Amino acid sequence: MSAPPATINDLLKNAIDSSKLKALAAPLFILMVLSMMVLPLPAVALDVLFTFNIALSMVVLVAALYTKKPLDFSSFPTVLLVTTLLRLSLNVASTRIVLLNGHEGSDAAGKVIESFGHFLIGGNLAVGIIVFVILVVINFMVITKGAGRIAEVSARFTLDAMPGKQMAIDADMNAGLLTEAEAKARRQEIGQEAEFYGAMDGASKFVRGDAVAGILILIINIVGGLAVGMMQYDLSFASAGEKYVLLAIGDGLVAQVPALLISVAAGLVVARVGQGQDIGSQVGAQLASSPQVFAMSSGVLLSLGFIPGMPNLPFLAFGGAMAAIAYFLAKKPLQGASSKPTDSTVSEAMKEVAEATWEDVKPVDLLSLEIGYRLIPLVDRGPDSDLLKRIKAIRKKFAQEIGFLPPPVHVRDNLELAPNTYRLLIKGVNVAQAEVDPTSWLAIDPGEVAMRLPGPQTVDPTFGMPAYWVDEATQERAQAAGYTVVDAATVIATHVSHLLGNHAAKLIGRVECQQLLEHFGKLYPKVSEDLIPKQISLSVFQKVLHNLLDDKVSIRDMRTILETLLEHAPSTQNPAELTALVRIALSSAIVQNLAPPEKELQVLVFDPKLENMIIQSNQGQAATEVAIEPNLGTTMVNKVSAEAQKLIALGQSPILLVQDFLRPALSQLLRKSVEGLTILSHSEIPDNRKVSVLSVIK
Repeated sequence: MSAPPATINDLLKNAIDSSKLKALAAPLFILMVLSMMVLPLPAVALDVLFTFNIALSMVVLVAALYTKKPLDFSSFPTVLLVTTLLRLSLNVASTRIVLLNGHEGSDAAGKVIESFGHFLIGGNLAVGIIVFVILVVINFMVITKGAGRIAEVSARFTLDAMPGKQMAIDADMNAGLLTEAEAKARRQEIGQEAEFYGAMDGASKFVRGDAVAGILILIINIVGGLAVGMMQYDLSFASAGEKYVLLAIGDGLVAQVPALLISVAAGLVVARVGQGQDIGSQVGAQLASSPQVFAMSSGVLLSLGFIPGMPNLPFLAFGGAMAAIAYFLAKKPLQGASSKPTDSTVSEAMKEVAEATWEDVKPVDLLSLEIGYRLIPLVDRGPDSDLLKRIKAIRKKFAQEIGFLPPPVHVRDNLELAPNTYRLLIKGVNVAQAEVDPTSWLAIDPGEVAMRLPGPQTVDPTFGMPAYWVDEATQERAQAAGYTVVDAATVIATHVSHLLGNHAAKLIGRVECQQLLEHFGKLYPKVSEDLIPKQISLSVFQKVLHNLLDDKVSIRDMRTILETLLEHAPSTQNPAELTALVRIALSSAIVQNLAPPEKELQVLVFDPKLENMIIQSNQGQAATEVAIEPNLGTTMVNKVSAEAQKLIALGQSPILLVQDFLRPALSQLLRKSVEGLTILSHSEIPDNRKVSVLSVIK
């Protein structure tokens, strides 16, 4: 059965979308307002439009009175501009009719202008001019000027307070007081608030300009009316003045009354302080909270009412009324205090507190960078910020050099930190903390500069080298003297990169190991399938990678690692032994990172007697444990550290060469005590590399 044919009405309904009509309403209204400046309008149309202008102003004023917070009327700057444009267009249209038809009588420009000219000022020209000037002064000098100043100051303070408000939102979200959606909504509200006050600051200039234009239009209408009446219609000066000046004043007043209403609405909107109540409720509640105010005012009025010669009745009447208000307000808190909350009230209050759910349990960030509020400008431009770009580059460099993709670095502000402080957390644990000056440059002394710089002396947070914080004017002089000069974002990024390299082992977990296997399984599918889980478990594989990264060994050569594990897994499942075998397989890459192929590998070695003592004391111990007499261990650590520091001062990497059996255990003992030390076993030295002994530790 076929559908009935569509009627013309149905087609029109489908063709016209109500949302599109709403979108067209504003442009059409603006075009109509602008057309009034060009097209002549009859007196009847002027009456309708002047009445509409007054009604629109009243609507805007009442809406401002019932606004609970400024953003509830966020379109007010636009409304202000449109109403100002409407008044100016009506002024142009009315001026045209007044000058063309003013000689015909007082109703030539419509009944509204006539009534404002006769009823409001009684037809007296002098009174009309004075009233008009007073209205303009009130609007221009008092209301508009004050509202503009409030909007200007509010915009400035709102912009200055934005970083602190953003940090407070982040703190509430971290504390679990806000959800992510609520925090996002609050951030948007803060941004809209700043935009609103900025727009109001500019829109208030329209109102001031409108007041000035009203004075000029009145003067032009009076002069032009007298000229037209006397020159074109041969009227006397008195007759022309009576007709045209009266119409000009009525025209000015009918425009200034709506302008005054709009200016008052603007002042009410920008002067709002509290939120959650309209102006009437807010003022009433605050006045009602202080009965002493009404009591003291009542006493003053009653005193004035008993003075002879004063208008006693009004003062006594208002004094008695305020005394009654003070009495009832004083009794109200006592009645409220005697009432106790009922069970239903308590239950309703408890319902407002949301129950805890599993959504409140947030996982700990694997990597997070927390910054003080003065460092927020380094990241406030989002992805385009210099620091965030550098952190992205650090992750890419880490993946290329270390061999796996680290977790994202979550950057957030922390109000508990000092303003210029930052810290890096791994799994919620603080691994490093330092301070930088975001407005200065860090001039680092590489060790060969003798000239001092003007500025606070400090140390480079990454390598501990002496440095100075200098301003931009001193930057070039510091570079010329031999200092390495970097900005605050570079200091933080370099420190983060160094820390990620030192703590890479903490970042390799089961998730990362599984991702590695999935990635390399596409390249070497057979090796990956035969190894895990057929030969070794994922936990053993993770432990081997952890051991390698703990020894600062890159795992980029995953093919060699997988093949070595596949070869030796049938004979041992011990992660320490498998790690030693993988290190031997990666020995060429390990040694190459320590010294170029064309140079000899310069190492430190133990005295044979000391080495035999360590071997004998470790008989029966696990491969990663060292059993050494405490005093001997302390002496050994101190001597190794002293030799290593000498090499580091000369720009060389300290390398300790030991027996294969001792390498894992000594690595555990010395690596944490001697910064920058690399421990190699004899089996890890490739056959084609020459070795020279720099020092023997006895």
